[in-house]
Amino acid sequence: MTSIDSVTLEVADPQAAKDFYTAAFGVDTQVRLRASDAPTTGFRAFTLSLTVSQPSTVKNLVGSTIDAGATALKPVAKSFWGYGGVVRAPDGTIWKVATSAKKDTGPDTREIDDIVLLLGVADVAASKRFYVDHGLAVAKSFGRKYVEFATPSSPVKLALYGRRALAKDAGVSPDGTGSHRLTLGTDGGPFTDPDGFAWEPSHVNHG
Repeated sequence: MTSIDSVTLEVADPQAAKDFYTAAFGVDTQVRLRASDAPTTGFRAFTLSLTVSQPSTVKNLVGSTIDAGATALKPVAKSFWGYGGVVRAPDGTIWKVATSAKKDTGPDTREIDDIVLLLGVADVAASKRFYVDHGLAVAKSFGRKYVEFATPSSPVKLALYGRRALAKDAGVSPDGTGSHRLTLGTDGGPFTDPDGFAWEPSHVNHG
């Protein structure tokens, strides 16, 4: 395995979710949708982050997600690391929109620089070892707190964060049960990581 080829969100109503994402920020090529009624409650132990270039882009994208029906979890605000906000999509997926810039430096756009999938894991070091054993290279690592993998050809970056820390960052309780409602497509074989996140060959993911 060398990359994430796709991220599939499992949702109750794929057409409604597609309409939402098209209106909110147009990420239908990187994020796929599949019908699921698997039981799930509370925090699903992952978030998707959109990294953008400046605060006005954050405001623009967060505003369009709210207009399209998302719920604000953390209002757009400045912080010591930059500027960002967190929303929950109608299908339950948590999205963060953020920039490290504190001032606008160019014209207002809706351009997304990177999409990062953050998995909230029980043991960052153990999950890091698991993914390295499955062929991923580490790009950044901060001890047992945070790991980002090098996936230059992937449409979505992969990172690991402690489950409680990720929930706090998203502004939600860390409690949750049932399905993650998430499947990752890869060029390798099917497997499930220590926290129950499922990977499958990408050709299965097309639909």
